[in-house]
Amino acid sequence: MAQNTPKLPDDLITNPDAPRGVMARLRNYFLTGLIVAGPIAITFYLTWWFITWVDNMVRPFVPAAYRPETYLPWGIPGSGLIVAVFALTLLGFLTANLIGRQLVALGETILGHMPVVRAIYRGLKQVFETIFSSNGSGLRKVGLVEFPQPGMWSVVLISHAPNEQMSSSLPGEEEHVAVFLPCAPNPTTGFFFYVPKSRVIEIDISAEDAATLIMSAGVVQPGGDASRRVAALGEVMKAANEANTTPASSPAKVE
Repeated sequence: MAQNTPKLPDDLITNPDAPRGVMARLRNYFLTGLIVAGPIAITFYLTWWFITWVDNMVRPFVPAAYRPETYLPWGIPGSGLIVAVFALTLLGFLTANLIGRQLVALGETILGHMPVVRAIYRGLKQVFETIFSSNGSGLRKVGLVEFPQPGMWSVVLISHAPNEQMSSSLPGEEEHVAVFLPCAPNPTTGFFFYVPKSRVIEIDISAEDAATLIMSAGVVQPGGDASRRVAALGEVMKAANEANTTPASSPAKVE
């Protein structure tokens, strides 16, 4: 257990060059605690939010006689999530047989005759089939492209090549690929564009590592262990601390 514990940066614990004041030490201790507790607290909060959100969506569809709070003085968090997982698994099992496929085809035919709903359903279905397919490769590869100007490289997620209709509309004879360029620090937003395949440099990191790199604005580098990640965050905290404690009138040092 001791070997897996992240090692905190020594700069935040003891630094002979750091200010000796009580407030400076308390600030360093606070930043150290924030580095340790912050990721844990946010992870627990997001997990609790997701479980509560699913429970609130599923609870109205469960009869009162089958709800745990009917027989207990309190509810059981996650009961709705268990029901949702079981219902989706059962739906997939029923859809796999002939009758289920016919019902799905009938539902898709009905939705196909609705002008607005048809486009939304088809688009969402293609997205879900691509993302959750067992052999899907969409947005699984990571690359670099020159953006927003020559000499500046951005991390992108590589998608599929354009279809025949789109390829015929793109200029030139070179093969193109679709890429998604996430924005920092929120990788769920960004830019989507087609770029010639020769201008994309594919790099050997996972999409999860790329998302972490973007969210941390380059602070957390892919491939590093837990202690290095904590140390990198500690360096950022230390730099911010020194910037706040340095007098504004201090002359800049010239090398």
